[in-house]
Formats: sequence, structure tokens, C-alpha cells
Amino acid sequence: MIALNDIHRMFRSDEVETTALRAIDLEIDEGEFVAVMGPSGCGKSTLLSTLGMIDRPTSGSYVFDGAEVTRMGEAALARMRRDNLGFVFQSFNLIDELTIAENVELGLVYRRWAGKQRKARVEAALDRVGVAHRARHYPHQLSGGQQQRAAIARAIVGEPRLILADEPTGNLDTENGEQVMEILRSLNREGATIVMVTHSPAHADVAKRVVNMLDGRIIVSARRAA
Repeated sequence: MIALNDIHRMFRSDEVETTALRAIDLEIDEGEFVAVMGPSGCGKSTLLSTLGMIDRPTSGSYVFDGAEVTRMGEAALARMRRDNLGFVFQSFNLIDELTIAENVELGLVYRRWAGKQRKARVEAALDRVGVAHRARHYPHQLSGGQQQRAAIARAIVGEPRLILADEPTGNLDTENGEQVMEILRSLNREGATIVMVTHSPAHADVAKRVVNMLDGRIIVSARRAA
């Protein structure tokens, strides 16, 4: 599904050049659950942004489902993200002025789905993560755990092929963090491909493979025993 080959990412300013990714080689099969770990500043978030087609690599090859991503223009990248990817962020990133249902529906509006179809998908996604009873509430009326579950509903409502989660439990207490991890585990069992950045060894253990990074490089990529 995904193949990164010799990916480098450098950031330049007038006085400083910083290399965030160095010679990254990584393949991810459809249906995998991959956890990415490493100290702050090691390149985890840059790797996730690259996989999410938000950040372009400086050099190297990124193939997604047979298509060379690095050669795509911005419009093609936007379509690829819209049709294939779902994002879950540490800070939820819900829009305060919209209800939970409207937040989840937003991506389907951009895809020009019919109203009845959107409504059915939103209801199913909210029910899937256990916050259907909060559909007409606003984000500030929900707990942190409920907001993150709503954010997951937003990520999965379009049935993406790849879910990218950046520290999805980072702002949650232990109980809510475990609930979010159980949702991700369940989605993976149902066939979703997930790449998750985390600092938690316990949450990384949920994944089928753990990728450890240091100084912009992948130093270990180990699959868990079945």
C-alpha cells in the first residue's frame, strides 16, 4: 500500500539548515497498525506529515497504492488526501462553531455527497465511537475523551484507506486514552490501516509493528509476535 524509499526532508532558513528525515525506507501493508516512537524532535511528526501528503519530501520516492506521490501537483494531492486519508490529532481540531455532527459531516460536504447519504454516514460514524447522543452538542460541551472520539468519527466517516493519528491520547487521562486505543484497535481489526505516533510504550503495544526513530532515521522496525 505504501512504500517510502530514501526519503529526506530538510528545512532551510536564511542561516540554518535542519534535516528532519534522513534516508527513510519504509513499507506499510494494507491492514497494518504501525506505531512510530522516539524522542521529541526525532522526526516522528514530519514522517506522519509526509505520509499524510501534507509535507513534501526534499528528495526520495513515496508510492501510495501504485501512484508516485512526489510527482503530484497540489490539486491531485488534495484529491488523494480527501479520498484516502483520515487524520486524528492530539488537539482534536474540532471547529467550535459547528455541532459535533456538523464537524463530522464537513469532509463529506467537500466530497459533494448527497444530504441523506451524509446524514446516514455521520450517524453511523458517531454511533461507532459511542458519541451519537452528543451529535447536536458543540465541542466545548463535551469532555476531552468525547471530543477525541468525535474527531475519530470525523476521520473515519469517509471510510479512508489510511488513518494517521498523531499522539491521539496525548491530551487524555488514562481511562479516556484506553477507550480511544480500543476504538483504534477495533478499526484495525475491521481492516483499517493505521499509523500512529505515540510516546506511550503501552499504547505502542497495541500496534502490530513498532517503528523507532532517532535523529531523523528509522533505527528499528519490529513486528510483534502474533
